[in-house]
Amino acid sequence: MHTRKTSIARLAGGAVVAATTVALALAGTSAASAAPPKGPNNGGNIPNGPTMEIQLLSFNDFHGNLEPPAGSSGRLNLPGGTTTDTLTPPGVGGVEYLATHLAQARQGYEKNSLTVAAGDLIGASPLLSGAFHDEPSIEALNALHLDVSAVGNHEFDEGYVELLRMADGGCLDDGDGANNQNSCPDGSFDGADFDFLAANVVYEGTDDTILPAYSIENVRGAKIGFIGMTLEETPDIVTAAGVAGLDFKDEVETANALVPVLKAQGVNAIVVLIHQGGTPPSSAAYNAACGNGAEIAANSPIIPIAQNLDPEIDLIVSGHTHAPYICNIKDPAGQDRLVTSASSFGRLYTDTRLEYDRRTKDIVRTSVKSANMLVTRNVDRDPDQTELITKYKELVEPIASEVIGSIAADINRVPNAGGETALGDLIADAQLADPSVIGPYSAPVIALMNPGGIRTDLTYAASPWGEDPGLITYEEAFNVQPFNNYLVSLDLTGAEIKTLLNQQWSGANAAAPKILQVSEGFSYTYSGTTLGQVTLNGVPLDDAAVYRIVTNNFLAGGGDGFPAFLGGDNVYYGGLDIDAFAAYLTANSPYAPTPLDRIIKN
Repeated sequence: MHTRKTSIARLAGGAVVAATTVALALAGTSAASAAPPKGPNNGGNIPNGPTMEIQLLSFNDFHGNLEPPAGSSGRLNLPGGTTTDTLTPPGVGGVEYLATHLAQARQGYEKNSLTVAAGDLIGASPLLSGAFHDEPSIEALNALHLDVSAVGNHEFDEGYVELLRMADGGCLDDGDGANNQNSCPDGSFDGADFDFLAANVVYEGTDDTILPAYSIENVRGAKIGFIGMTLEETPDIVTAAGVAGLDFKDEVETANALVPVLKAQGVNAIVVLIHQGGTPPSSAAYNAACGNGAEIAANSPIIPIAQNLDPEIDLIVSGHTHAPYICNIKDPAGQDRLVTSASSFGRLYTDTRLEYDRRTKDIVRTSVKSANMLVTRNVDRDPDQTELITKYKELVEPIASEVIGSIAADINRVPNAGGETALGDLIADAQLADPSVIGPYSAPVIALMNPGGIRTDLTYAASPWGEDPGLITYEEAFNVQPFNNYLVSLDLTGAEIKTLLNQQWSGANAAAPKILQVSEGFSYTYSGTTLGQVTLNGVPLDDAAVYRIVTNNFLAGGGDGFPAFLGGDNVYYGGLDIDAFAAYLTANSPYAPTPLDRIIKN
């Protein structure tokens, strides 16, 4: 039976609370994967009444990874310079193991434990979940006994109406497998048993949130309020049509306005779940803390948010950057406050222990300790999760196991000096060759693909369904581009194309350049942030000439910081990007990687 476990409140905050920007404080910690949490103590209030210990388990950026993620997606750094590939068995993650680890962590805390998440639980998922509109992931998260989660940007991949269905249940009339997706293969879908929170996502021009803004959890009489938010920039990184009619509010203003709302209900213990994060060094070990190898970059978006959130907020659970860290960041009152993140794909969970003061009805900030814990694969698999995976593997097999082509060698995402990749070349060429985007217009002459939309490699030795090496199944192709984006053709002038190329390293992409992948025949050079020669079939682009472009609907809507696409004329929607990719592989097999000579960095 589908029942909600918690009482929830639907309210969007709008008041602005001024806060003083303070410096990031670094504090050291370390943790072993099987040991109780040990980490930096938070500064703040001290107990003046009887206390109760509460456990908070958290994770983020699950992305529908039901089966153990493979390759780099199943790897984390260990202390001492090794990786989890050296474990026995190697690798980390997989929902069967995550369920077991969470159950083991709750032992002794069964009545005093909550499990929460910080968004991107669904979206950009492997085919096992993606083929069923991520209904399997919601069922798996229900079985994990998740209590509450913020929404992330990927919860909007199929639009906010679909997100509401994920929360509330119901089936899509999707043609029983049309476009290689099949909602409700068993005839029903109950939705999430946990609360999806979206405090800063409101219907345009209103203060009405699309989902509850906060959830109040009662742990043996202790009330803890959770405020859940996605990053304010979500419209910039999701398909425009999926968030049309919505406003995304400032995270700090939203959360601070909800603090008095919660306190008016007798809730003084407040935790923010936010889908925004920081970036520590790529070499940081999974259990490193700020001050112990995981200093997050000074331009990390989570820092100013954490520095300005109301001091009454006791803890921040973050996500989005797929990074592991446990950091103290001072609040506006100058007190240390923990900010945690548990990497991605179910490879880690964060175990936080805190004392709740029954007299003040608040969390004792000096008691809060957190540690990131490995989801190793040396434990028994959870039988309920195994049963769910087995069920959907049988259902997905006809779609997933179909061989659609072959490759002569690995086609990967390793960039050259200019940022070009072999897999990016393949995808751009597939988009350029797709006839569905022509319609009443001329055929495109340039294809542009965002690197963040390329999610995994095509590996020659992989054989997920027992096929011969080199053969590529639909599942392998889908995992490369799991968003079900539509291809879009449009007209841009040569000058607009150059503006677009300059947006790779300016504006929203100044801090982290995004090098678009381009189709055969199109080439350009650059040095630093200076664009050089841009050519099509060896001829310099004419600023005044009009060129037909093809891209995906995410980029066409100005996503990933490329607003120049919005100036395009004669916009025409074609078919799905995965269909174009699959068709191109079929027509060009065996496919071999081509020279990386389209993007040249001087």
